Amino acid sequence: MSRKHTPADPELAHRLSRRGMLGVAAGATAAALIGTATAAPATAAERGRGRPVLPPGRLGIQLYSLRDKVSTLGFAAVFAELEKYGYDEVEFAGYTQGTAGAITLAQLKQLARDHGLHPIGSHVGYYDDNNPNAYTFAQNLTKVLDDAEALGLKHIGTASGPFRYGSTVDGWKRAAEDFNTYGEAARKRGMKFYQHNHAEEFSFATDKPNVRLYDVLLAETDPDFVYLEMDIYWAFAGQFRFGKRPDGKPAPFEPLDYVLKQPHRYPLFHVKDGIRDETARDGYRMVDVGDGDIDYKKFLSKVTARSHDGRRYHHWQTEHDNPVESYAFARKSSEHLHSLRCGD
Repeated sequence: MSRKHTPADPELAHRLSRRGMLGVAAGATAAALIGTATAAPATAAERGRGRPVLPPGRLGIQLYSLRDKVSTLGFAAVFAELEKYGYDEVEFAGYTQGTAGAITLAQLKQLARDHGLHPIGSHVGYYDDNNPNAYTFAQNLTKVLDDAEALGLKHIGTASGPFRYGSTVDGWKRAAEDFNTYGEAARKRGMKFYQHNHAEEFSFATDKPNVRLYDVLLAETDPDFVYLEMDIYWAFAGQFRFGKRPDGKPAPFEPLDYVLKQPHRYPLFHVKDGIRDETARDGYRMVDVGDGDIDYKKFLSKVTARSHDGRRYHHWQTEHDNPVESYAFARKSSEHLHSLRCGD
């Protein structure tokens, strides 16, 4: 993948301009509005030869990436920027994120709606066994689901790994039972419970070093109750770190293959990018989406093509754990993903 920044999608720019989201004088070109360097009409090469790889209405952002802006400027200002950049959805990482002054869930839901953003999911802790009042699934399941329901979420999940009972096969089976419980409770409310991976989920069981823990999670959770949000960057980091068993024997895997085998278990994805660097612990250095080496045109195309409703089922959330400038990250990531075309 080239690391040269791709010009903004002219179709996206036209859509944003028609919706009046940028509030500028008539006659300014849409390409200029979303930060491209030139106002000249896009060439055929820039437009690409096929339809957009990114399904319409399915681009979101994990708000953890914008925590600095939310804590200093508030949700309203951040949502206004995301609207300008062409985002459709937001995924929460807490409902205050350090904002000054209280905000109710009803106000937060309305703010998102006012800016054309659909709250798609939220990350909540799995457990805190030292605090019976912790805001986690294990300690406060009903409250967690009440809040998600108040926001109108269709997905509610955790970014905590299933390590509550250790790294053995039986420990992960016990965690899977917890997840099944949370998933069944969420389903009764019309929501899907999901788990978001990091690299360590792809490591091996300490008691059975030929068994990958992620495979235990998939096998022991009920597919009707427990879903997955693949963080694609961390899955590739897991491929790098855990491509061999502890005894050194090769154990390769492809992150994409997990999704293609069970595409309906993966309603949500985290889209973050990295430059390949085999000297780094994870094999990659995290960068803005479009500046790295992960082939998102291939990944999105194959996932959305696998099931008949793939373009309407999956949701793609951009993320960067520590962006240099969070608004710039959000804008560039949207531009890049909207610019990808089948057949290029």
